[in-house]
Amino acid sequence: MPKIEVNSRLFFTLAGSKDGKSSWKTREDFEEALTCAKAELDSDFEPDGTLKIELNDTNRPDLWGTAGCARQLRIYNGGERPEYSFFSKPGDIKKTSYKVKVETSVKKVRPYLTGFIASGKTITDPILKDIIQTQEKLAWNFGRKRRSMSMGIYRISDSDKKPLIKWPIIYKGADPDKTSFVPLAAEELGLSANPMTLREILKKHPKGREFAFIQEHEPVHPLLTDSDGAILSYPPIINSNDLGAVKVGDNEIFVELTGTDMPGLTLAASIVACDLADNGFKIEPIEIEYDFDTPFGKKTITPYYFQESVFCSLARIERFLGEKLTADECLKALTRMGVKAEKSVDKEKGKGEAVNTTAGEGIRAYPPEYRNDFLHAADVAEDVMIGRGLGSFKPQRPADSTVGRLLPITLFSRQVKEYLVGLGYQEMIYNYLGSRKDLVENMRGDGKKIIRIFNPMTENFEYVRDSVIASLMASESISGRSVYPHKIFEVGKVAYLNDDENNRSSTRQFAGFLNAGTDANFNTAAAELQTLFYYLSREYEVEESLDERFIPGRAAAIIYGGKQVGVFGELHPEALENWGVTVPCTAGEIDLDALL
Repeated sequence: MPKIEVNSRLFFTLAGSKDGKSSWKTREDFEEALTCAKAELDSDFEPDGTLKIELNDTNRPDLWGTAGCARQLRIYNGGERPEYSFFSKPGDIKKTSYKVKVETSVKKVRPYLTGFIASGKTITDPILKDIIQTQEKLAWNFGRKRRSMSMGIYRISDSDKKPLIKWPIIYKGADPDKTSFVPLAAEELGLSANPMTLREILKKHPKGREFAFIQEHEPVHPLLTDSDGAILSYPPIINSNDLGAVKVGDNEIFVELTGTDMPGLTLAASIVACDLADNGFKIEPIEIEYDFDTPFGKKTITPYYFQESVFCSLARIERFLGEKLTADECLKALTRMGVKAEKSVDKEKGKGEAVNTTAGEGIRAYPPEYRNDFLHAADVAEDVMIGRGLGSFKPQRPADSTVGRLLPITLFSRQVKEYLVGLGYQEMIYNYLGSRKDLVENMRGDGKKIIRIFNPMTENFEYVRDSVIASLMASESISGRSVYPHKIFEVGKVAYLNDDENNRSSTRQFAGFLNAGTDANFNTAAAELQTLFYYLSREYEVEESLDERFIPGRAAAIIYGGKQVGVFGELHPEALENWGVTVPCTAGEIDLDALL
């Protein structure tokens, strides 16, 4: 989970204190206050030092900075919700003299850009550190290690108010072998102060090496320059050493974000703009003109409010929270969360509830400019719950008398585990989430049925696994120095897209097994499978399988009750090579739910 370090004096000032001192006298009081932000204190409570705060929710990136977290506490404790007049909205476009042009050459590489101007206040050391922290947290967690979003900040003028950037700014594609500049902190890192090509930056600069995986395979790389050709940065790798070196004492900066996800990018820009506005900066929008179509059109003015309203009926709130609340009570609770809302019975606009349901009286919530986590009516009910206070709900004893017992699939799974252990296999336990590379590409799959998470914390946990075999191969890939054979298995959940289900996905209990060694072959796997089914008292048949994970002619589908319930065989050499496995492997998996 994201963890932030905040300057306590700055934090308490933004949380509503007039003298920068904590209004919470004890650690317990402060930790109780943090619950409204789904956060907890991860350090000593030092009102005059540095506080470490851990956020327990990844769908609120607006809380990953000092200003955002403090804002939530301030509003929750009775402070006014700030009004941000600098946002453009459909039908209300702000005028600006700052413009950025995005050329077609960058469309296939990193197509989108957002940003704004912040001025009118001197940047202090705590503020600069917080900007950098927010930049890193958003780019690493929300931006998938800068792959889908990165952020840069630049000096617009020097200490004498002399302009350093000539507008409009140009965002374009560049030849990585012919374009060069001096990257940020080159001399401090022991590198040459002479210009380096983009390709050299990827090989020599620490940030270039760290994030080379994003751009190194592309023939054209993104570049940000002013209208005179002065380079601002090489997104998402590194800023230039002159315009990109923001310092304490600067009071006019340009903030830009580039990436591949337009809504996510726009939200991130809104978060940073609101944070700086709360810190006392004047925010001025910029106009971005594209040479191609985008989800928000060819011309956008950012910061831009694009969020949709969400409707939730009072009946649904009662069903979710267990208590009947009036519309006024819900509105009061949402106000404490910084959410504008109104009484409504209109289900035709916005998201939240199906149009064909009879919802009756309800609440229509309008997400703040810095939030876009209202995907369903349940999200409105959750904010009502937090805003009202968890302690305000009366505890209730269970109304039904039940007897606890194990599910049939749990008992059956235990049987399968015992028999696989008897066959010489060792049980493993894995995460159900993984990366596309591990779950799809390394296994020679097409990814047509795999489920992608809408807002993952990192790319390593972006997809829900649709097979156990990939998890087993992850273990085998790091076990090359262990004595062979390696026989491992797991019994666990998999999920995949299924249009025949109401929620368009199926979750099943699978048993997967893998045998790695010089004698691992199809006949051995078939014999062990036959033994397993014998002890399970199940009759099965096999048919030839064309599963891409296996060698053609050495794989079989497992048929039970006339339906395919699994597959086994010798893994394809290309899959073994993708994982770095150097010995033959047999593997298989069985849908245990289908055997019940």
